[in-house]
Amino acid sequence: MSALRAAVVGGGIIGAATARRLTECGATVTVFEKERDLAAHQTGHNSGVVHAGLYYTPGSLKARLCRRGVELLRDYTAERNLPYEECGKLVVALDDSELGRLDAITARATENGVPGIRRIGPNEIEAIEPRARGIAALHSPHTAIVDYVAITTALAGDVTAAGGTIRTGTEVTELITRGDEVLVGTRSGTDAFDLVITCAGLQSDRLARAAGDAATPRIVPFFGDYYLLRPELSTTVRGLIYPVPDPRYPFLGVHLTKRIDGSIMLGPNAFLSPGREAYDRRSGSARDLWEALAFPGFARFAVRNVPAALRELRTAVSTREFVVEAAKYVPGLTVADAVRGPRGIRAQAMNADGSLEDDFVVTGHGRLVHLRNAPSPGATSSMAIAEYLVDAALERVGR
Repeated sequence: MSALRAAVVGGGIIGAATARRLTECGATVTVFEKERDLAAHQTGHNSGVVHAGLYYTPGSLKARLCRRGVELLRDYTAERNLPYEECGKLVVALDDSELGRLDAITARATENGVPGIRRIGPNEIEAIEPRARGIAALHSPHTAIVDYVAITTALAGDVTAAGGTIRTGTEVTELITRGDEVLVGTRSGTDAFDLVITCAGLQSDRLARAAGDAATPRIVPFFGDYYLLRPELSTTVRGLIYPVPDPRYPFLGVHLTKRIDGSIMLGPNAFLSPGREAYDRRSGSARDLWEALAFPGFARFAVRNVPAALRELRTAVSTREFVVEAAKYVPGLTVADAVRGPRGIRAQAMNADGSLEDDFVVTGHGRLVHLRNAPSPGATSSMAIAEYLVDAALERVGR
């Protein structure tokens, strides 16, 4: 039997992991990435957290692939001598109203098999994070941080070492199924493959729709700004300090994160982005913004989430309000302690009724497989998502 000709569209960490998994299964692989560099979008604009699996509904794809993904990432970074630091995480309750939700997270984390977790009180919070304050917390000692760009580069190196091809600066413009082949069109021509898996992140819905997939879920981009504590304050936080999620809000809110380079990030917030790739705060895309605003699902989402929008708007326009949110967990932080950091853009999949897709979503038909939604913990789960996608794809083609 001849080697399977496979293509992966998207050169973020999930695309690179999927390509590597295909090579392990004996396929000849080509990766198409429209940017000049790999990991140019969500992979290269996140905080680098390896999530332990605290929040996710037990039995969901998120829960299962997150726990599997942590194991695979930890082993891979050790194998490749890449940085992996278990700095630990606190989910902090500020008052009695949050204790019930903290209990629920503890129960979920326990059911998901997250190792080492325990409920702690104010004295233990202070022992773990001397500057943090709260009435109770869930401590996850094995939550880690990594460099996802470095991991993506290593995964891509494995692909080329196995005979695969990485085509950066090559945007896929069409996907056409013709008999037992899928034609991948780019500006430089058309190539035929036996199997195509798309992992296109912020462009995932457009690519899937163009290939004949369903119109929804639709990607609505939300930017997330970060601030950095000044370098001399880098010892202020030892690990990760997170709020207890509030079901009234669709997004988590500002938190504090140690990065693998030792710097401390505050954020992110979440607000409708003027473009799917508008990382420069002065840039935007009329097409992207119009598509988001004209999508009926967004109007329904916005009407239901006015309080959340107001909260996020305050942090989007005011550095002071942004730092105030972080200072709820680490009292004493001031505007003078923070400098503006990078911006990330979340590829948020939204349904026509205005609901957000919470779990990973995989669709497609025939020899085409589309990853339509991979929110956090997408990067953490990347190698496990790759296993899931490739297993599903190979089953479709009878391999």
